[in-house]
Amino acid sequence: MPPEAPVCCLSDDRPKITIYDVARRAGVAISTVSRVLNESPDVSMETRRRVNTAIEALNFRPDRRARQLAQQGAPTLAIAMPTLTTPFHASLLKGIRLHLRERELDLLFCDLGSRERHRALIHFLHRGAVSGLLLVGLKVTEDIASEFKSMGAAVAILGYQHEDFDSYWWDDIEGARRAVAHLTSMGHRRIGMIRSASESRTQIRRIDGYRSALQAAGLPFDQTLVAAGTTDKHAGYSEESGYEAMGTLMALSEPVTAVFCASDAQAMGAWLALRESGIRVPEDVAIVGYDDVKTSRYVGLSSMDQAMQQVGELAAIRLLKRMDVELDDPPSSFCHTPELRIRSSSAFQRG
Repeated sequence: MPPEAPVCCLSDDRPKITIYDVARRAGVAISTVSRVLNESPDVSMETRRRVNTAIEALNFRPDRRARQLAQQGAPTLAIAMPTLTTPFHASLLKGIRLHLRERELDLLFCDLGSRERHRALIHFLHRGAVSGLLLVGLKVTEDIASEFKSMGAAVAILGYQHEDFDSYWWDDIEGARRAVAHLTSMGHRRIGMIRSASESRTQIRRIDGYRSALQAAGLPFDQTLVAAGTTDKHAGYSEESGYEAMGTLMALSEPVTAVFCASDAQAMGAWLALRESGIRVPEDVAIVGYDDVKTSRYVGLSSMDQAMQQVGELAAIRLLKRMDVELDDPPSSFCHTPELRIRSSSAFQRG
């Protein structure tokens, strides 16, 4: 068995803070610090406060891998996501878990929520180091990068790029451009877009791709044709939001003949709004979604295939190799360009 080696992407020459340092600063025994770290109830509130204050002051990170090795326990892999329930994240998680089934791993989930995600992640990391971390859908700030490097753990990022860590991301500009270029090729000249109300990097890049395809077809970019719903569930990438945004587009004095949606969930909601209004898809209005979730294939929704499951698998495989110290090469950046899947919702050539 190879000797233990660090698996973080960058070295850190700062002296390592130990449990002994925490105990000295808090004025307690090492066993007391251990009980606090293990969330034992046999510690008074005042003592717990002193220990936690010392931990924060020293920026101490418990070496959970070393503790597990001593206890003959399994390494811990954490997956941090904004949500576990959207079709996009469920598909990504499915790919990740395919390569964890045969491994003796303790699996932790960190729900980042829809607001204050950076704070939620920092709080999670302060509860104890992990052997590996998969971070989904969150930009890595300098503070978070510093936390990662101090953990001594393998890290993979999905949805964003960072030069210090393995990164897996999607070309949202090109994906959106291809979706809208398909609609212009089918003869559409008034094309709306259903976006999320959130101003995320992903959202901005998809709007850029939408604008680029319009310009390539000699069509103007009209801000009134870009609509968002008011429901903030799943950051606006929901059926409810798509339904509401489609209502806005249908209320325009000059109706759209096609709609590009930033997610399949929004597209499903938009489709329902059209159907309830007696508007035919694709004869009256064509629809293209984004993600290509399983349901889209059954209902005939054209969509941009992000290959979420396959990307999740790639990220998990590389992360596990770093956790096993089988891989010590520099961090890599993998970009996937979504592919258009044309189905009945847009397969109609206008005269």
